Amino acid sequence: MTMHPKRDVVIVINPGSTSSKIALFKAGKMVAERTLNHSLAELSQFDSVIAQKDFRMQAIQEFLADQDFSASEVLAVAGRGGLLKPIPGGTYAVNEAMLDDLTAAKRNEHASNLGAGLAQQVADQYGVKAYVVDPPVVDELQPLARISGLKGIERHSAAHVLNQKAMARQVLATMGKTYATSRVIVAHIGGGLSIHAHENGRMIDGNNGIDGEGPYSPERAGSLPLVDFVAKLLAERLTLDQVKKLLASQSGLRSYLNDISIKNIVARIAEGDETAKFYLDGMIYQIKKQIAEMAGVLNGQVDVIILTGGAAYATAVTAPLQHDLAWIAPVVVRPGEMEMQALYEGVMRVLNHEEPVRVYQSDASTIKGGTGR
Repeated sequence: MTMHPKRDVVIVINPGSTSSKIALFKAGKMVAERTLNHSLAELSQFDSVIAQKDFRMQAIQEFLADQDFSASEVLAVAGRGGLLKPIPGGTYAVNEAMLDDLTAAKRNEHASNLGAGLAQQVADQYGVKAYVVDPPVVDELQPLARISGLKGIERHSAAHVLNQKAMARQVLATMGKTYATSRVIVAHIGGGLSIHAHENGRMIDGNNGIDGEGPYSPERAGSLPLVDFVAKLLAERLTLDQVKKLLASQSGLRSYLNDISIKNIVARIAEGDETAKFYLDGMIYQIKKQIAEMAGVLNGQVDVIILTGGAAYATAVTAPLQHDLAWIAPVVVRPGEMEMQALYEGVMRVLNHEEPVRVYQSDASTIKGGTGR
């Protein structure tokens, strides 16, 4: 009698601003993982983020070829969600409406826009379904946080939702607290920056760094002096697509130092580069201001401040923040991210029928639930 292997392998794909992460989960455990870092020179050859798809797919296929599993064991593929329209949190099946919106970069350019397409291509290869979990555009802002200051323009949420929520749950558990009943500030510091106030399980306010809010980051502008910025746009006659690219990938430390690697910049500082120190200190200064602003949103009642993301490995970034923000709440450093585990767990909640799969439609008002498989 021929025995058929159990379908318990989930492939997880997470494209970031400067890296591609691929992992293999089997029977609830991560059994293999690879992170490929992409240099500025490698990425600059592409005119858009979507144009990087084949470049990133090659790395994914090389990883999969090195792993010990059969096609018949694959259960599903999870990809990082991209900049879709504002939607509720949850796990979404990849579909044409989602892929069309991401390919067109309707919300903005970002590496996460590649996640659904890469996942779908791999899923097609194995004859299974592809999903995304808690995309960056999950929008839980409270009503007052949506007010922009100009009628006709409303604030929207865009953040490292997966990692923020996962890190909050993890840290609070070590404190004997639950995410659903706590007040937390999470600062994800990477190629982009998102700093949010979490209250009772919801991200009620925070910066939309993609569209130009909050601190500048290694490659994003953050908030800018509006009149001066508009004058630049008019003088240079920039198109909307050019503005989006400028804000999301050609600003911040990249514009000042021609580098987006915190590791490289810290090394430059160690060698006496005062310019590098000045602009890294400037980013830290703005992060501190944003965290204090979120403390105000929570009326100063903060259980913990969490510093996470790739830049949190650099003590040159985290040490001054821990020192300067201790008056608000304990500051805990959790470098890196839990996005791979969170993507896997989100898919399994759907496949185990613990929650319904959501179906994305271009009209965000018609997002609906569906069946698990």
